[in-house]
Amino acid sequence: MKIRIKGNSIRFRLTKSDVDRFSQNGAIDEITRFGNDLLIYSLKQYSNSNLSAIFRDNKITLFIPDILAREWVSTDRVGLAYNEEGLELLVEKDFKCLDNVDEDQSDNYPNPQAGIKK
Repeated sequence: MKIRIKGNSIRFRLTKSDVDRFSQNGAIDEITRFGNDLLIYSLKQYSNSNLSAIFRDNKITLFIPDILAREWVSTDRVGLAYNEEGLELLVEKDFKCLDNVDEDQSDNYPNPQAGIKK
């Protein structure tokens, strides 16, 4: 799982195995170490009706409503988005890049734009 933060938006992108782990456990965490400090980012299912996020104790937690989480992991739906008081939240399946990159993308979802000529 990876995050992208820009201004007042945060986007979580999950590979196939990340989505599988989230589907099985209802939660997934990643940790980035900064010397003795940690940044933890987490995705969790919960019972409310909209996406929501908190930042507490160096941990970003994005909550996905149960019903949306079940639909998202079991269908071709790419992502979920919500604006929480000006904070843009987005969770999406991570597609293989169309450009050549050095990153291992073997666990990413096939890009629907692959093979489409411009």
